[in-house]
Amino acid sequence: MILQTHAYARAGLVGNPSDGYFGKTISIIARNFRCRVRLYESPRLMIVPGRRDQLDFDSIHHMMVFVEEAGYYGGTRLIKATIKRFHDHCAEREIVLDPRNFTIEYDTDIPVRVGLAGSSAIVTATMRALMQFFGVTIPQPTLPGLILSVETQELGISAGLQDRVVQVYEGCVYMDFSRALLETQGYGCYEPLAPALLPPLFVAYHDALAEGTEVAHSPVRERWLAGEPKVVGTMEEIAALAEQARALLREGKGAEIGGLLDQNFELRSRIYPISAGNRELIERARREGAHAHFAGSGGAVVGVYRDEVMFIRLARSYAQMGAKIFKPTLA
Repeated sequence: MILQTHAYARAGLVGNPSDGYFGKTISIIARNFRCRVRLYESPRLMIVPGRRDQLDFDSIHHMMVFVEEAGYYGGTRLIKATIKRFHDHCAEREIVLDPRNFTIEYDTDIPVRVGLAGSSAIVTATMRALMQFFGVTIPQPTLPGLILSVETQELGISAGLQDRVVQVYEGCVYMDFSRALLETQGYGCYEPLAPALLPPLFVAYHDALAEGTEVAHSPVRERWLAGEPKVVGTMEEIAALAEQARALLREGKGAEIGGLLDQNFELRSRIYPISAGNRELIERARREGAHAHFAGSGGAVVGVYRDEVMFIRLARSYAQMGAKIFKPTLA
């Protein structure tokens, strides 16, 4: 029997990137893009490379273009690390796995390294496949933490829980990652919000602005761990925006959260360097009267627009710079 699992792209709506700093966020799933994993029993354990694991090229120029778009790492290292972490998780809990081998394949159309959580989607879909294949149940609130540990513990990549939580819960989720919650119960407070409460949203991204999440986060994490007041205080202010957005949504005032996205970007700009291209993604939205903030680490923005006329103007503006735009599908 062939098992098929999936995980979708995501966009951090408000509060990003405070999730890795005991903060609060609201994030959404974008079903427009997904990673799919196929797993089936086989004589040997095999990981089949995907398109993003390419190792042969027509020329040096071809390789340069590929590296610029996809980076140096594909999905196989993520799958290897997920299998190891799953095995260790089961061993630590004395869960005996059947002595069966399997072949695992993946494919994904999530844009690469533009902050739409393509890497965590591979890990999430792989973890789901392994759970089904071996009949192992992992409680929903703790599953995102296990998925996160694949990248942080096994691969040494700086990341937060936000992507993994919304990819596990799907839809739209408010997340509270306060230190007290994480230290007492091992996970945060995750509250699904009805997508109908949200205003019209768009996501725009540019492949040429691709950058690994560790490039953006590592320096800031070092400053935060050192207790730098500017970084610590800014993360607290960013987290507070998610609380405000949650209150507005629950009150049926979703149209009013746009200004919070603008504030989120300005606060982020205090402590993160913003490239000219990424700033242009924000400025083009503002020139058309929309509100926008980074969907992840850079390369993509998520925004609030008023009506279809504004969306058409946004699409034209982004096309001028070579960026793509879509309306995220949450359900």
